[in-house]
Amino acid sequence: MDLPPTKLDYFVDMSILQSKSKLLSLKEDDGGTALILDSTVFHPQGGGQPSDTGFIVFAGSDIKFSVQDVRSKDGIVFHFGDFECSNPESGTTLEEGQEVLLLVDESRRKLNSRLHSAGHLLDVCMQKVGLGHLEPGKGYHFPDGPFVEYKGTVPQDELQVKQKELEAEANELISRGGKVYAAILPYEEASKLCGGSLPNYIAKGSTPRIIKLGDSPGCPCGGTHVSDISDIISMKVTQVRTKKGTTKVFYTIGS
Repeated sequence: MDLPPTKLDYFVDMSILQSKSKLLSLKEDDGGTALILDSTVFHPQGGGQPSDTGFIVFAGSDIKFSVQDVRSKDGIVFHFGDFECSNPESGTTLEEGQEVLLLVDESRRKLNSRLHSAGHLLDVCMQKVGLGHLEPGKGYHFPDGPFVEYKGTVPQDELQVKQKELEAEANELISRGGKVYAAILPYEEASKLCGGSLPNYIAKGSTPRIIKLGDSPGCPCGGTHVSDISDIISMKVTQVRTKKGTTKVFYTIGS
């Protein structure tokens, strides 16, 4: 059965943690049990951000699905997890088109959003401390050791100085605050918002999703973020390291 791309409810409004959807398919394979819905508020793992977790509750029954991992493939989102039922002998069956209620774990979503936003804030700070010549690369925004990586190097004798400057600049921006903007835009409008150009991996004529932190230039991103920069609370830059043509900036955020 050909399935349509999953509608991403969090794409424009990142504050929503609940949504309604309909069951399209249930998959059983070596990866476990996965539900495919026509829309989702769950963020799948990707872009250096871990997936949401939570529950999917089936309308008109006592069946609840515990979502433990979320993945996206070819535009279709797979919700992996296990079924829970207060009455295993109820005989309730699942049918295509059945309505479900999606409930995202709020504390996990907020933490992931703060970590991801902090990574983007570091991109802004790199420009402000004289490291704008470094080209942004991948980021890892998991709680066990977040970092952002840049193509290019920093002289060894400048690493500690830049570490302190980055931390000071980041916390200055956090204390000042600023709304975080997210929208799906036409290519030309998105390009203007991102300083006049977009990365080569963004196809011309497409409609990329753009994230903009306060007054800083925007950038393409599919993740979830805070609603205001001040929601990051605080940031500590724990290390700036240069090796083999790349520079990594490691960081943590306050609680």
